[in-house]
Amino acid sequence: MIGTILNVITVAIGSMLGLLIGDRLPKNTQTSVITGLGLVTLVVGIDNAMLSGNIIIPLISLIVGVMIGEAINIQKGLDDLAGWLQTWVAKRSTSGKMGDGDFDSARERFINGFVTASLVFCIGPLTFVGSIQDGISGNYQLLAIKAVLDGFASLAFAASLGVGVSFSIVTIIIIQGGLALLGYLAGEVMTEAMINEMSSAGGLMLIGLSLILLDIKHPRMANYLPALLIAPLIVAVGRWLGIDVYPNF
Repeated sequence: MIGTILNVITVAIGSMLGLLIGDRLPKNTQTSVITGLGLVTLVVGIDNAMLSGNIIIPLISLIVGVMIGEAINIQKGLDDLAGWLQTWVAKRSTSGKMGDGDFDSARERFINGFVTASLVFCIGPLTFVGSIQDGISGNYQLLAIKAVLDGFASLAFAASLGVGVSFSIVTIIIIQGGLALLGYLAGEVMTEAMINEMSSAGGLMLIGLSLILLDIKHPRMANYLPALLIAPLIVAVGRWLGIDVYPNF
């Protein structure tokens, strides 16, 4: 859990710094920063997607995953959580006295910042591999690297998207802490192939997220999250049935 704690600290510090300088950045600069992060997210997503040894696995994972996600409406759940957090914050600050129009605008900005940052910080091989490795052996080196990267990213996000970014630490604790616990309990059950396919599915999701950051399209990416569980499950079931679904491992 040390790696997750480091990650929470860097995101908290980065978010605070971003909020301090946010109002001082021109609107065009804020937009350019988000575009830059979108381009980096796109490249990272493509790189992660290439980890798959059988592209059919992440393809099936995404299709089945989004069907499950749409059925239970994960996106709405995240949006509602972000909205509740925003209302809770507003009631404890002077912003709680703002007009309905301003409140709705602030609420939308908060939700956008929370959901976007949560997805960026919690999807990717560093999250999966690092957290599981931390749980299995206590080696938090990968999460320490991720913590530094997320710290700088949170600064840029908070400057443009506001205080909602700082609350993504809740998601980091739940996701990375849960994965570390899974690694601790599962031990060596999670094979390299399973982690690679999970990372590949996550990479495809990052590509989708980059479309949002680049303002090209706005898919409901949170509804694809079940794919991260389905991808390694396909590998495990295939191995159990004796089907060579991943011949490279």
